[in-house]
Amino acid sequence: MLAERRHQLILRARRSGGTASVADLAEQFDSSAATIRRDLLKLEADGLLTRVHGGAVIGEERAPFNEAAEVLVAEKDAIGVQAATMIEDGQSIILDSGTTVHRLALQLHGRRLTVITNNLAAYDELIGDENIDLMLLGGMVIRESRMLDGFMAEDNLRQVHADWLFMGACGLRPGGQVMDTTVAEVPARRAMIAASDKVVLLADKSKFPGTGMAKICGPEDLHAVITNASEDDATCTALREAGVKVIPTAQATADG
Repeated sequence: MLAERRHQLILRARRSGGTASVADLAEQFDSSAATIRRDLLKLEADGLLTRVHGGAVIGEERAPFNEAAEVLVAEKDAIGVQAATMIEDGQSIILDSGTTVHRLALQLHGRRLTVITNNLAAYDELIGDENIDLMLLGGMVIRESRMLDGFMAEDNLRQVHADWLFMGACGLRPGGQVMDTTVAEVPARRAMIAASDKVVLLADKSKFPGTGMAKICGPEDLHAVITNASEDDATCTALREAGVKVIPTAQATADG
């Protein structure tokens, strides 16, 4: 089995979180313990897991999409409205998974755009709009997150290019690092970043600092962050110092 494929299977096998032992992984993938240790070293270097004695901790649980979609709806709508103003007709955009990105999709009806997405909720929202050229990425269906993921999604992303990526996250560290709780989703998000000219993070104030043990990217990969967090927040300050545009929502401006 190729190492890249084995890495994907290791992450997918433990996507719900917990600790995986070297012995268990070696047996599951019919590989030697030495091979699995090399795999874990590589995945840790890529920021996709944390090694512990005898194995690795690779993930935390995340609220299902339907539950997360009912939280902070007004805040997410305000972020989606602001994000839609950045897009010009005729452009191509990638929509990441997540409930805040889905709220952006609601703002795109009637626009002449190309939309590339692994977000099944966004796909359902836009499939009937004939103005939008819609590309659904391939991959495994992750029902609880309403998304497609895995090596097929990554392969698809290597074949496309977009003007914008609108991305969600589980949290931002004080230094501006973008984090996720589900490490198996990180490679596809990194492929989205590589396929896009500009990356915009959509993050309500609950994501400051939010959660997550797996790094998606650093502030150097971001063009802008749209948020209702206070402009005085330490993370917002760090993002601006790193050259990232921090764009407040109209709601955040009104609240402030």
